[in-house]
Amino acid sequence: MAEEQNLRDLKERMKLISDADPAQYHNDFSLRRYLKAFKTVDSAFQAILKTNKWRVEYGVAVLHENKELIEKYSNKARVLRHRDLVGRPIVYIPAKNHSTTDRNIDDLTKFIVYCLEEASKKCFEEVVDNLCIVFDLNNFTLSCMDYQVLKNLIWLLSRHYPERLGVCLIINAPVFFSGCWAVIKGWLDENTSGKVTFVNSEMDLCQYLIPDMLPTDM
Repeated sequence: MAEEQNLRDLKERMKLISDADPAQYHNDFSLRRYLKAFKTVDSAFQAILKTNKWRVEYGVAVLHENKELIEKYSNKARVLRHRDLVGRPIVYIPAKNHSTTDRNIDDLTKFIVYCLEEASKKCFEEVVDNLCIVFDLNNFTLSCMDYQVLKNLIWLLSRHYPERLGVCLIINAPVFFSGCWAVIKGWLDENTSGKVTFVNSEMDLCQYLIPDMLPTDM
């Protein structure tokens, strides 16, 4: 199959960098995600090189040591202890706790990367290697709407965490959010927008996860 041949070819290219720096190694699951997202061996390899460079320059491996940052933004998002019904780690985001006037975009982006890293570490890749992101729009107001943060999240997912998003659930959305969504959807490719689901009832939510696992202390 072409898919398996592409994987073999990409693994051969990866030897060039993994032999020089073992820390740069991506396992087969990661390589498959890059191939799926970037289509060709050459494009996937170039994307991996860019991700490896970004991870070093951004200090991704040590973000968990920045306790001050994690504490500062701890009410913005949380990687839950529980998983969704197919085993995905869950990143829960209560949008009501966000305000465009009370955030440093660079620090908040680092916190987003920290959350993506922590969630990715929880993946049982042999079973499911993608994430469930839940945006809870309960008590959401327009002052909570931060387009730049969402652009950064979309960029991170597409460039450095390709195919990590399994499903994005938007719960408790107010009617006026449809206008916001029209803008956001324009930034997403068809594959990604197809992973976004608006959940309109607790019964619908039960198709994805157990509602009682969502935090009430944020």
